[in-house]
Amino acid sequence: MDLPTQLLLSVFTLLMIIGLATAAQRLLGVRFGRLRTFLAALVAFGLAQPMLEPILASLGPIGRENPPAAPALGILLLIVMSVVLIPMVILVIAEALVPPGSVPGPLELVRSVRGRLSRARRYSQITRIAIKHGLGPYLRGRGERLDDRPGKVRLARSLREALDEGGVTFVKLGQVLSTRRDLLPAEFVEELGRLQDQVAPAPWPEIEPVLAAELGGPVDEAFAEFDRTPLAAASIGQVHAARLHSGESVVVKVLRPGIWPVVSKDLDIVRRLAATLESRTRWGRSLGLRDLADGFATAIREELDFRVEAANMAAVTAGGGVTYPAPISAMCTERVLVMRRLSGRPVTAAAPEQGPQLARDLLDCLLRQILIEGVFHADPHPGNLMLLDDGTLGLLDFGAVGRLDDSVRSALRRFLLAMNRQDPLGVTDALLEVVPRPEDIDEAALERALGQFMARHVTAGMDSAQMFTDLFRIVSAYGLSIPPEVAAVFRALATLEGTLVRLSPGFDLIGEARSFAGRHLAERITPETIKESAMQELVALLPMLRRLPRRVERIASAAEHGRFSMNVRLLADDRDRRYVTGLLHQVLLTVLGATAGVMAVILLGTAGGPPALANTTLFQLIGYNLLVIAAILVLRVLALIFRRPRASDDHPARR
Repeated sequence: MDLPTQLLLSVFTLLMIIGLATAAQRLLGVRFGRLRTFLAALVAFGLAQPMLEPILASLGPIGRENPPAAPALGILLLIVMSVVLIPMVILVIAEALVPPGSVPGPLELVRSVRGRLSRARRYSQITRIAIKHGLGPYLRGRGERLDDRPGKVRLARSLREALDEGGVTFVKLGQVLSTRRDLLPAEFVEELGRLQDQVAPAPWPEIEPVLAAELGGPVDEAFAEFDRTPLAAASIGQVHAARLHSGESVVVKVLRPGIWPVVSKDLDIVRRLAATLESRTRWGRSLGLRDLADGFATAIREELDFRVEAANMAAVTAGGGVTYPAPISAMCTERVLVMRRLSGRPVTAAAPEQGPQLARDLLDCLLRQILIEGVFHADPHPGNLMLLDDGTLGLLDFGAVGRLDDSVRSALRRFLLAMNRQDPLGVTDALLEVVPRPEDIDEAALERALGQFMARHVTAGMDSAQMFTDLFRIVSAYGLSIPPEVAAVFRALATLEGTLVRLSPGFDLIGEARSFAGRHLAERITPETIKESAMQELVALLPMLRRLPRRVERIASAAEHGRFSMNVRLLADDRDRRYVTGLLHQVLLTVLGATAGVMAVILLGTAGGPPALANTTLFQLIGYNLLVIAAILVLRVLALIFRRPRASDDHPARR
């Protein structure tokens, strides 16, 4: 065979394969990947010749002198449909067994293998650390249940040591968990609270390129003075003192070089471990580890972007005896944060007589941020506070900031005011506005539990730490899930409680919070504010009130004369119509396929009939064709069914 003939034959074969792929995809009504469709058509083309040669041979020689008979044309139609049926079957089976996206492409496969190898090394390291500290059985969900306090303390200590050895991400994870009194026993909260992320500073040769790259030039050009020795160093970044060309003293926070790849890998591992533990262990499901891991990853990523911290500093309102270092916006980037320097010393160096006033100022500042402003510092531990030279407090490190909308702030204000009045009904109503309301909650029992809680704790001199623990226990016992933004409030308050005790041992948190409610919240409910709110609502309702009499008159007139009717438009949303149309389409295809299949079976089982070929009657020939048509219709329905879980959310219930 010469080259032009081979080339022509190759082009013809390729066109046949493309035609098969196009026909199969059109008949199935579902878009498949090009490679998958081409391979299915290629396999069908390869199988067609050996399968159909006996059928073609039974037709005898066909040519100009011997044209095909009418029954032979029916056989040819059956052959064509059978050939198209082969790639359809292959595509449907592949859709069921190997859905699109489950098998990565070549580049994705290479990246996946590299990622798996990298994760495997880190998994091995983490597993060795866990086993070293006796946590191996708990990772497999086989750890013993510990009901006694000494056993819990030992396990909590082992967990703290393992997290500390695991590195920056796991230290941060432990610090976040140490504030979740709603999830962990007190022994774990106390032990994890000892985690510190103070580490040795990175050498200047590693820090200087980061500064030069982010500031767009050498450090000596950006600053008049720059102290190469850091003021402090943590696992994420370190802080240097500097002076601008204007003479203003600033502090420069620099992200540690090379930390992103490590943290990204560890966050991926944390997410996978959380998913595994939630699926395999009871305690993992009860804690909702997957949601915890997602929230933790979001918080860490924001903490690694200093632009977020600069925006947080601009958003948080301090005041009330508390100041914070304002950012130099023009010099703040993703990896460098420049802010005005506060002059002072650690807050732990405050004199005992200063403690009560500093504690009151800090509590007043945070409660005002939470309940009135809506943007608050979410991590007010002693390391983020300074005692300034003028004797006031300075608030540092705005990497963790919470935000509340007006409805949540309003519910929290009502919650605190009801606590101040010791009103169990008001506390219950406000709490159920803050958290999602379960359908089967026993509100009367919850009200009694909150009444007993207030009787025990809402008095001066009570242990505020135990108060938070008991409140979280009530929330958990009644199946109330705390939204992340509200959980951030409780975390901040729990952290604040420990800070207030450090500043002023014996500080009456409950009494001061009630005093704040009396000073700042009750005064917001005055005749003037009520009148202003009523006027605003009236202005908003005025257009509707003006139209209301005419509409009432029309309704009354229609009812009086018997013309009153209601018109309800079903399926008004286009997505609802598409969903119902899709269901009817599948039902219709199923009915047609079943009907064609039943008719095919009846015709194939019918004896006699006009002869079409040597051993085939006309009824049988029609039956075979109907059988192939039934198979095509059923395969189309199956393809739609297998693809449905990955379709767009057209179902109204999913919206």
